[in-house]
Amino acid sequence: MKPSRPLFLIALVVVIGVITWAVLRSAYVSLPPLPWTAVPTLLLLALGEGFSGLNVLLRIRRAPGRRRGPDAGRKPAQKRQKPLDPMAVARLAALGKASAHSAAVIAGVFAGFAASLASSLDKPTPRHDFFVSGGTFLAACVLVAAAFFLEYACRVPKDPDEEERDRRASRA
Repeated sequence: MKPSRPLFLIALVVVIGVITWAVLRSAYVSLPPLPWTAVPTLLLLALGEGFSGLNVLLRIRRAPGRRRGPDAGRKPAQKRQKPLDPMAVARLAALGKASAHSAAVIAGVFAGFAASLASSLDKPTPRHDFFVSGGTFLAACVLVAAAFFLEYACRVPKDPDEEERDRRASRA
């Protein structure tokens, strides 16, 4: 599995947004008002993925022989954290990639909604839908960022010897 590419995610948002805008120019009047519940849902998902990404990042990138985190001052006889299961990390990386792509699609849909409603802000229902779609777009962007971070956190760090070779090669 290759990491997500930011340009692909941006292109996905733009293409879906244009398609949504084109469809809504004629079909908006038949739709019910947008619910605001997508905003907290997307933000809670982003919070969960961000927390998971931070946990994975701290556990994968710890230096051998050194303690970090809450057990840094404890005696060696106390229990330490178990290493991460490689399959669990692979599943989290797949979750990050899937979340980034699906949140980009959601962001594109709500960007198209906001773009199609921008011209009719003088009416109360389109104005409400415009603000809901704008908030949902921003929440979806936060989820894309959190999913991208989770995907980054699941990468295997380079060996210290390999990093030193890269530094020497860049100096030469």
